[in-house]
Amino acid sequence: MRNRTLYLSIALLALVGALLAGCAGKGALEFTANGEDFVRQGFVSKDGWQIDFEHVYINLSDIAGYQSEPAYDPHAGGEIQADTKVEMPGTRTLDLAEGGPDADPISLGAMADAPAGHYNAIEFTMTPAESGPAAGYSLVIVGAGEKDGQTVNFTIRIPTEYTYRCGEYVGDARKGFLEADTSTDLEMTFHFDHIFGDAETPMDDDLNVGAPGFAPFAALANGGALDIDMAGLKANMPAEDYRMLEEILPTMGHVGEGHCHCEW
Repeated sequence: MRNRTLYLSIALLALVGALLAGCAGKGALEFTANGEDFVRQGFVSKDGWQIDFEHVYINLSDIAGYQSEPAYDPHAGGEIQADTKVEMPGTRTLDLAEGGPDADPISLGAMADAPAGHYNAIEFTMTPAESGPAAGYSLVIVGAGEKDGQTVNFTIRIPTEYTYRCGEYVGDARKGFLEADTSTDLEMTFHFDHIFGDAETPMDDDLNVGAPGFAPFAALANGGALDIDMAGLKANMPAEDYRMLEEILPTMGHVGEGHCHCEW
């Protein structure tokens, strides 16, 4: 009788465990990339150039979402601590400028069977592409700057690999809450106003103080065209402008307005 009771207790515990696991459930975790309205609609740089983008190719790899515990602090840096991690395999080259001016962020796809819960951290790497329009580079920016009747068609090529670790998305709505049999998204956001500055932001704001602006690039154009990589910029751009560019590029990666820790 005692053995029978023991077996029933074990079976009951197993059933309760299975039911609890079923309650947690699984869903689909979608990863998206967003160049924001700056890329889709264009903007005026801090030094008065109207910037419009034709293509913004970015190559992303090592993408993973986490249920972080404790919550990840990008200002402290380090590894993300989490028992639950959902990885997206492979490398993807995206054009952040594709679609119309009101296009949604670009989907990289969804990982089905992701454990339910709050995905409050994300990690991703900008890495040089092996092929395609960004071959050899992690970021290729193609567009035009116009000011006072002068137009500069530019292609700026960035080869550096940047790894970003970010906490929870910061924006109008919270993201990353995944319930069983539903879907949610995690967004990787890229702030291109960090490079060129923004005329609609006060000039003494940190954004504009740290941004090179577009004038240092325009000054290197030949016949209204500029096609250059970081080596060319280092060799030809004024040292202070190049220093600002080197320091600002790692800050582009965000989660909405939330900050990320960057290693390169």
